[in-house]
Amino acid sequence: MLVAQITDIHLGFEPDNVAEFNRKRLDQVLHSLCELDRRPDLLLATGDLVDRGDLDSYQRLRSALEGCPFPVWPCLGNHDVRDNFSAVFPEIPVVDGFVQYVVETGPVRFVILDTLEEGRHGGAYCETRARWLADTLAQARDRPTVIVMHHPPFETGIEWMTTHADEPWVGRLKQALAGHDQIIGVVCGHIHRTIVTGWAGYPLIVCPSTAPQVALTLAPIDPDRADLRPMIIADPPAYGLHYWTGTGLVSHFDTADAHVVIARYDERMKPLVRDMIEERPAG
Repeated sequence: MLVAQITDIHLGFEPDNVAEFNRKRLDQVLHSLCELDRRPDLLLATGDLVDRGDLDSYQRLRSALEGCPFPVWPCLGNHDVRDNFSAVFPEIPVVDGFVQYVVETGPVRFVILDTLEEGRHGGAYCETRARWLADTLAQARDRPTVIVMHHPPFETGIEWMTTHADEPWVGRLKQALAGHDQIIGVVCGHIHRTIVTGWAGYPLIVCPSTAPQVALTLAPIDPDRADLRPMIIADPPAYGLHYWTGTGLVSHFDTADAHVVIARYDERMKPLVRDMIEERPAG
């Protein structure tokens, strides 16, 4: 099974421009995913789907995604607005007022979380959402499960974007997940960079964005002194691919820019490929 991930699309950053920079970047990524030599079974879109939460941007997003030859399952980020999202994507489930739901497909179960608190940049996870999560996980303890959410619940080192480990919502989330050995990974967005870590005993992966990336600056930041450090950079639009091996996830990341090919699998490369495969144990 192959699962694609995109995140932080921020469609509508230029609200009056239907051909805006972020739409071009999104289209570039979707084209790359559709042209892969192995097409994904599904696509996760992990929040900040649009930039201002407006209906028009969600309608543009729906139009952009309709051409995908695989199902697309979104979750919400801090730039999203639930009511406007649901007006344009009414087929996506809402439980207790939150966009939380389960995708049962193939060998893996995907539990989509809603970490949005409208008006707040950082994440949130209330008791209502945590109860739903605990109940949902308890229903399938023997099914490999991926947790899908926007906000990474850990300190990233990028101080102006990060989550503090002592935030109450992080504790509620951690408690709801505790003891569930069927969880094989947590995938997030929000930071606009590739990050891999372990959290609460689970592998945790942050996908880079289709919109411009966040600069890698790990020095402390002073909110009272603008030091001219780079914050947003126009690196290429990117995506993630999560490959289910039968025992776990293997995650890859790539950009949608054209790559310079140095070697192809031609007749000259056949002996090398054959030798490398034959030296492996059979079975």
